[in-house]
Amino acid sequence: MTALDQEAPEMTSRSNLDEVLWQAWKAMELPEGLRAEIIEGFIEVSPTGRSAHGQIANRLRRAIEKHLDEGEWAAYQDMNVVHDRKVWFPDCFIAPEDPGEHVTDDGIGVKASAVQLIVEVVSPGHEGTERDQERKCRAYAGAGIPVYVLIDDYDGHGTVTVLAAPRPDEAVYTDVHRVAYGIDVIIPEGPAKGFVIGEAITGPPRNA
Repeated sequence: MTALDQEAPEMTSRSNLDEVLWQAWKAMELPEGLRAEIIEGFIEVSPTGRSAHGQIANRLRRAIEKHLDEGEWAAYQDMNVVHDRKVWFPDCFIAPEDPGEHVTDDGIGVKASAVQLIVEVVSPGHEGTERDQERKCRAYAGAGIPVYVLIDDYDGHGTVTVLAAPRPDEAVYTDVHRVAYGIDVIIPEGPAKGFVIGEAITGPPRNA
C-alpha cells in the first residue's frame, strides 16, 4: 500500500486541499488489481483482496441480497462511496436499489448519505488492519454511516465487529459489538436489521 499526501502551504484551506486530492484521484490510471481511495487527507493505493477475502465478501453480499428480499435496498460491490471529496471502495455496502438522485453528479459513485451499512473484510498485514480498523472507521463514523462491519480473518482465530450509533462530530461509533468466529452476530438496525453474520459467511474459526 502506498499513500500520496499533498503538502499545502498554511494559506491553503482544507477545502482547497480536498479539491487537489480529488482531482489527482480522478486523474489516476491504475493497473488492474489496484484500487485508490481518499482517506483522511491521503490518496491510498492498495491491492484488491485475495481469494479468501473475495469469497467472504461475495458470500456476504449474496446473503444480504436474500435478506433484503428485492425491496427498496440492495447490496453493492465494486462501486465507490463518496463523501465531501473523499472516496472509499468498500467490500460491500447497502444503498437504495435505484440509486437515482444518490449518484454523484459526475457518476463516479454513490453519495455516503444514501449508504446504510458498509462492510470491510480486513486485509492481512499492519497497513490493512490500521486502514480498516482505524482510518476507515473514523471516516465512516464522520460521514454518519449508520452501521460499519469488520470481518477480520487475522484477529486471533477470526472476529466480526459490528459498529453502530455514529457520532459524526467526533468521528466515532458509540455501540461496538465484537465476537469471535463461530458466534453469530446480528445487525442491529437499518435495512439489514436482524441479518445474521455467522460461519455460513466467515467460515469456522481459523486454526481452531
